[in-house]
Amino acid sequence: MKFEFIDNPAVFDGLASEWNDLLARSVTDVPFLRHEYLRAWWSSLGGGEWASAELRIVASRDGSGRLVGLAPLMRLTGGDGPTLHLLGSFEISDYLDLIVPPAQAESFVRGLLDFLGDEPDGSWQVLDLYNLRAASPTRRLVLETAEGRGWRATEEPLQPCPAITLPRGWEEYLQSLDKKQRHELRRKLRRAAAHSPAVEMRWIDRGEDLESAMQAFLELMRLDPQKSRFLTEAMDFQFRRLAAEAKQGDWLRLAFLEVGGDPAAGYLFFDYRNRLWIYNSCLNPAFSELSPGWVLTGLLIQWAIEQGREVFDFLRGGEDYKYRLGGVADSIYRVRVERRLSAATG
Repeated sequence: MKFEFIDNPAVFDGLASEWNDLLARSVTDVPFLRHEYLRAWWSSLGGGEWASAELRIVASRDGSGRLVGLAPLMRLTGGDGPTLHLLGSFEISDYLDLIVPPAQAESFVRGLLDFLGDEPDGSWQVLDLYNLRAASPTRRLVLETAEGRGWRATEEPLQPCPAITLPRGWEEYLQSLDKKQRHELRRKLRRAAAHSPAVEMRWIDRGEDLESAMQAFLELMRLDPQKSRFLTEAMDFQFRRLAAEAKQGDWLRLAFLEVGGDPAAGYLFFDYRNRLWIYNSCLNPAFSELSPGWVLTGLLIQWAIEQGREVFDFLRGGEDYKYRLGGVADSIYRVRVERRLSAATG
């Protein structure tokens, strides 16, 4: 494998086709690693999460010039000295990883750390990888390889990520719930179905004006004081650009629960690799007596089952409702490598 840095945004732009082709064969194929997602993220550094950063993507090619591995990195400076983070780190990108097929994962990680180890000491001091999924081989490979070099390497769990493995039928799903939760979900859905004015789920389809739909969604988000503070000007820009990119790639889904035509709740999520990735939500407190969040979630789970989707992924966060609706927690991890001797070696 031949390794090289990519620090020119124009070169990053030009990798789109190769990048996504490699991602489709990789150990972790998630929407947060799509080229268009990370380009949108880079355009505002995660909606202003970072004030500045430098691209330090590491690309690896085989002898024929074929792209075989990517470490989508950026360099930041701070209290720990120059630090390498994954692009997308870390607040608004639920799952991140290196991009490499399973068969090349071990050789890529070892080659990557050799390549980074050849860099001058001042170029980086810490490699800090956030939001690695529990099943990712990157966790073990980076830890073992770093420790083998005498570097200090640590790992910590970050957050639970509940998800529902979907059965083939709606009734089968309902029977999988605790009796009390099954009764509550049915009751809420029946009440919504009988309500006047009508309670309906509305999809924003390909032919509709995404900008208007995103405006309505973000206005609903701002009804929540905490989300309103989160939606800075830069974050607003980030959400709109990401939605446009995902819609063009046909993996964005936006759904509203409406009461007499007025929005009561909304979900922005990704429909990707036969899995729903529930990215963000909004609620109108004026309709709280209808439990619109529960109703919309129930309708989306039902739709996902009918469409043959395999998993309903709530993404990060251990909120109680995710478990009450059948979510089973997985975890994401942080792997941190300090470029200095470990305690065991000196």
